[in-house]
Amino acid sequence: MELRQLQHFLAVAEAQHFTRAAQRVNIVQSALSASIRALEQELDAKLFVRSTRSVRLTPAGQAFLEQARVALEAVEQARLAVAAVKGLQRGTLGIGTVQSLPAFLDLPALLARFHARHPGIEVRLCQGSPAHLLEKVRNGRLDLAFLPLCDASAGIATRLIACEELVVACAPAHPLAGREGVALAALRAEAFVEFEPAWGTRQLTDRAFLAAGLERRIAFEISDLDTQLALVARGLGIALVPEAVAEVRRSSLGIARLAGPEICWELVVATSVEGSGAQEGAARHFLALLDAVPA
Repeated sequence: MELRQLQHFLAVAEAQHFTRAAQRVNIVQSALSASIRALEQELDAKLFVRSTRSVRLTPAGQAFLEQARVALEAVEQARLAVAAVKGLQRGTLGIGTVQSLPAFLDLPALLARFHARHPGIEVRLCQGSPAHLLEKVRNGRLDLAFLPLCDASAGIATRLIACEELVVACAPAHPLAGREGVALAALRAEAFVEFEPAWGTRQLTDRAFLAAGLERRIAFEISDLDTQLALVARGLGIALVPEAVAEVRRSSLGIARLAGPEICWELVVATSVEGSGAQEGAARHFLALLDAVPA
């Protein structure tokens, strides 16, 4: 059964005449008659009683008329719903983020701008580890996510948002505070306050020490930046963090700069490769706003 057959049936039922119905749906009468016959064959029931002057519905046709109207109305509502989503009058936008974006991107301000332009779009925001967010982007539960990324990830397209050098964060009175050109080897005896292994900064630090053939001591393993830096500020350990993060908390932290080569922490916005070629709807408009943010 095709949509056009329902439209043809409804035209005949309302016009009670094949010629007038054919004019209404803009087809020749023979084609309309053939369409109705095919519909009756599919339903195995006569829908109309035909005479030389008029057409009237059979009991089966009367019963079918009610459901045909419901079906056509549902199709029209579906079309309107799609048009509303395409026009950003309604819909949802799922965004994922790691912690401490304000040092690199004012996400609340960006969301406020988006909401002012598209108030009908419901924005859903969630925080998590990079691995957790990437999986949600991959399976379509998030439209995009802001996260640090060390390696290319299958099925994920990325756009660079920020690139930061890692610096040593320590207590203000720590001997390292204010030093320049600190070698990784000089940190071997220090206690580290680290993120859990799945977090991007942890992976960068692990790789840097592994590449240098050095071991280090991790005294605390946490999952949020505020706790990490609070422990560091109390002199319970040191941490390697993006420079912008350390600078924002300079009043409570000491900062030391590493000797080369520089360890770069990169923040990206990640989207699904499947949607990156022709990104539609709310996600595409949000990314356009992101492009307009000054570097």
